[in-house]
Amino acid sequence: MKYKVHRFPLKMTQDQTRLEDFLNNLRGEVVSIIPNVAPVLFSLHAQVDFLLIVEKIAPGEKHGSTH
Repeated sequence: MKYKVHRFPLKMTQDQTRLEDFLNNLRGEVVSIIPNVAPVLFSLHAQVDFLLIVEKIAPGEKHGSTH
């Protein structure tokens, strides 16, 4: 099996539609979505600034996404 890891930058409050479009355009199977949680300076909360999306690629396919 081959895997491709996509880095998807986002703002959680604005990019739901863009994320849906990205996921629906993948050719392979999504194995995992891993959020990168980063602290916000001078604050007591954190934010997700990008996602790593792991895609399983079918044999013979070069890339799993048109993005």
